[in-house]
Amino acid sequence: MTDASTSHLVLIPSYNTGPKLFETVRAARLHWAPVWVVVDGSTDGTVEELRAMAADDPHLRVLELPANRGKGAAVLHGLEEAERCGFTHALTMDADGQHPADRIPQFQGVSQANPDALVLGKPVFDASAPRLRVGGRRISNWWANLETLWGGIGDSLFGFRVYPIKPLRKVMRRNPWMRRFDFDPEAAVRLCWLGVPTINVAAPVRYFKPEDGGVSHFNYVRDNALLTWMHTRLMLGFIGRLPMLTIRRVRSRSLRSSPH
Repeated sequence: MTDASTSHLVLIPSYNTGPKLFETVRAARLHWAPVWVVVDGSTDGTVEELRAMAADDPHLRVLELPANRGKGAAVLHGLEEAERCGFTHALTMDADGQHPADRIPQFQGVSQANPDALVLGKPVFDASAPRLRVGGRRISNWWANLETLWGGIGDSLFGFRVYPIKPLRKVMRRNPWMRRFDFDPEAAVRLCWLGVPTINVAAPVRYFKPEDGGVSHFNYVRDNALLTWMHTRLMLGFIGRLPMLTIRRVRSRSLRSSPH
């Protein structure tokens, strides 16, 4: 792709992803411009090659954090710079090759046609998906939908999505959370609370084995504990917002059922 968007960019946070990062960046650049990578304190030497790639590509930009802060913090760093540069939307995707770069134009197109919406990827799993991970995300999805009164979150954990930057930054400025693995589900829930509409778009996802270059920093104990604490505080927030969410849901159903 040669024409660069002035409103929508691709944002890729990366922490010690190894060579898969370069495959992901090249694939993303094949389908979109501009593409930004936020290197979240990586110590695997990837930043040097990324700098070289960016030096030869005016539509690739590399942002560097001196120490690892977590996915949400890396995304926020990129969003702040993107908004400063005049961008209104960011498609986030993982650096490890799991997300389908060839779907970027589709997702960005849906966002461009619906600029107020959060465009959520809904994963389509193949045989490579670990059963424990697939089963675990069903639990998180159930809680996220309860916390929004089934407000349209097809999948709370899938990080391939297009965010409207302004409301997401507003949400993140309000609280100190959403900086690590809890970023994706909490961002979706809190944007729903803010009244941002959701659009779900199916997208395939791949899980690579270590021998195929796959890298995962997911820790079942640490990250599930983080998700448990996240849903605990979201449920507390949900209770206070329940009247407002109920009214909004009733109004939405009334509008859908009214004759045109």
